[in-house]
Amino acid sequence: MSKVGKLPVAIPAGVTVTVANGQMVVKGAKGELKQSVHEEIEIKVENGQAVLSTKNDAKQTNAYHGLYRSLLANMIKGVTEGFSKTLIITGVGYRAEVKGKELVMNLGYSSDYIAIIPDGLTVVATPDGKLTVSGIDKQLVGEFCSQIRKLRKPEPYKGKGIRYDNEVIRRKVGKTGVK
Repeated sequence: MSKVGKLPVAIPAGVTVTVANGQMVVKGAKGELKQSVHEEIEIKVENGQAVLSTKNDAKQTNAYHGLYRSLLANMIKGVTEGFSKTLIITGVGYRAEVKGKELVMNLGYSSDYIAIIPDGLTVVATPDGKLTVSGIDKQLVGEFCSQIRKLRKPEPYKGKGIRYDNEVIRRKVGKTGVK
């Protein structure tokens, strides 16, 4: 049995969790999320808690046990609070702005880079170089932020590029600093 999987997931007021036909659906104030569930995992909703159990004790089934418990907990947190990540754009002339469902970024290339904002996400760009990506799906928020960061990774000499708000870039000394 998985250490993570055996912990019950608390379901707050205003959130409904239903499991049917191998799919769990979580509805809350901010929206609705769906996730398919492996057939070896059983989910029972009772007394304001969701309890996950397995049908056998195989190693892979125990891994699924913890995985689906974490996915369910993240879905519940997403429909109640939501998730957000902040990216910081650093560099001379580097900037980003939101135009409708497009994120237009000038990152030092010969032309601007245009990213289509996926449905379910909101992006806010401030003039001081901060991008805030928020939504109810943790996987979608993380994937979109990683794709944006991949466009211009932070470099260690001047620190230019796109980095996460809580990320620390280890700076290196240039050639002239070593004597």
